[in-house]
Amino acid sequence: MLKVIILLVFHFFCLTSPAAGAKKFTLVIDAGHGGKDAGALGKYSKEKTINLNVALAFGRYVEQNCPDVKVIYTRKTDVFIPLHERAAIANRNKADVFISIHTNSVASRRPISGLETYTMGMRRMDEKLSAAMRENEVVLIEDNFQQHYSGFDPRSPESYIIFDMINDANMLESVNLAKKIQKSVCRTASRPDKGVKQDAFLVLRETSMPACLIELGYITTASEETYLNNKKNIDALGRGIYQAFVDYKAGKTGTSKPSDKPSAEPSPERRGVDNPGGGGEASLGGGTAEGGSAIIFKVQFLTSDRKLKATDSRLKGIKDFDCYKEGALWKYTVGSSTSYREIQQKRREVAKKFPQAFIAAFRDGKRMDLDEAKKAVGVH
Repeated sequence: MLKVIILLVFHFFCLTSPAAGAKKFTLVIDAGHGGKDAGALGKYSKEKTINLNVALAFGRYVEQNCPDVKVIYTRKTDVFIPLHERAAIANRNKADVFISIHTNSVASRRPISGLETYTMGMRRMDEKLSAAMRENEVVLIEDNFQQHYSGFDPRSPESYIIFDMINDANMLESVNLAKKIQKSVCRTASRPDKGVKQDAFLVLRETSMPACLIELGYITTASEETYLNNKKNIDALGRGIYQAFVDYKAGKTGTSKPSDKPSAEPSPERRGVDNPGGGGEASLGGGTAEGGSAIIFKVQFLTSDRKLKATDSRLKGIKDFDCYKEGALWKYTVGSSTSYREIQQKRREVAKKFPQAFIAAFRDGKRMDLDEAKKAVGVH
């Protein structure tokens, strides 16, 4: 009798457990620096903190919307992790993607702004390895770094010659991922676009899967430091990286893209007390109000984890607005036009109060890719 029970239990678990060999798509998120390694310094903040805030925001979007993805963080707190261990975490877990998040800096007093995304590779011989050299210098505070990096000196140009001989089988995939991140984050978080580049980053050199490194902005530029420490901007940066990740993953696995765009028609709420009847402003959920299949452009200026009252100070006096829910977040827009040029002017007005405001496109009440929308209406 006991043998029968054991066999039945074993049979039950065989039927209910995941299929043999099934493996979740694994993402490793690396928040650069940490602990005794502060990274670049601004007037009042540290790179390590900015990196971690954005990494956690990115990870939350994935965890909430991608049940088929296993998210692994190299760090979730303010601790020091050596460069070789960051890569080892990804390699041990057979990660499908490795994304490292950093913040840039320059010695010059000239203000510089913008986001750039790097893959492993060499620059032209006449270019300085400034970004990689600065990030690689962390090895100097690691214990026994000569042993881990075979005598590599991050300050010596000669040490980088070996990088030129690397034949990375993941290079094309890394570039594809980097391009998606650069485009998505610049659009979603209204970042100046400094492009996709290559440089000799040790943390990318040691990984064995498609990998890239993001430099979010310049902590040494006052306006950039303010931007990078703003909670709404941190959310926008994390969301932009998330949208690029699900786009990349969909291309690799052939699966749909959850929450890259709203999966269902949003449930809007008119919140403009000065215009209770709508006054010509289209509701995001009303396809007929937006002219059937017409493309409508709006200015998205605020994201909140809860619905806001029309008198909330975070709205900064904007009354005539719409809002819709995407996942656990409420998104606020203002303006509604089929003219991209007209909405550009509206965005310039809104940007005086909300510098991070960006243009979003909708068709039949559903969010659509802005580039596709612009192409459809003949905007280049």
